[in-house]
Amino acid sequence: MVGDRIRSIRRTISEGESMLFNSLVMDHHPYVSDERFAAEEGVFGRRLVAGALVFSLGLGLCATNCLNSFSYGYDRLRFIRPVFIGDTIYTIRENLSKEVRDARMGMLRVSYSVYKGEGELALYAEHLLTALYRNPAAFAEEAAAAEAARALRRGKKDA
Repeated sequence: MVGDRIRSIRRTISEGESMLFNSLVMDHHPYVSDERFAAEEGVFGRRLVAGALVFSLGLGLCATNCLNSFSYGYDRLRFIRPVFIGDTIYTIRENLSKEVRDARMGMLRVSYSVYKGEGELALYAEHLLTALYRNPAAFAEEAAAAEAARALRRGKKDA
């Protein structure tokens, strides 16, 4: 339901998994891989966890095994505060909206707010997902109208 929220368990990010992730994705920036640089020359005074890892872990903490939904993309991804090795994160996922997409699927928008410590927002993103209807017939009329509106918009672009 729109407005529903869940909070994940907490998870501490270790140096080993941070370095493994950096190696897997070839991110060897000194802010994430060079302790001496980060401490002596870095803006934050210590090594960061790569933002892509914070994003991946944060979403994974609230992942579900819904076999009928499919990722469509992400909007509004923001790295708000740095996350450091040894920080503990948790995620709050909120259902923002749902709408009819076509005769088979709807479109969902959910937000992920990843916090470090207790309440310090570190990352925010919105995830767009398509999902198969449990009962497509219940959405047939609205789906036909949505598809007609899209066809009309495409026709105006071509004109």
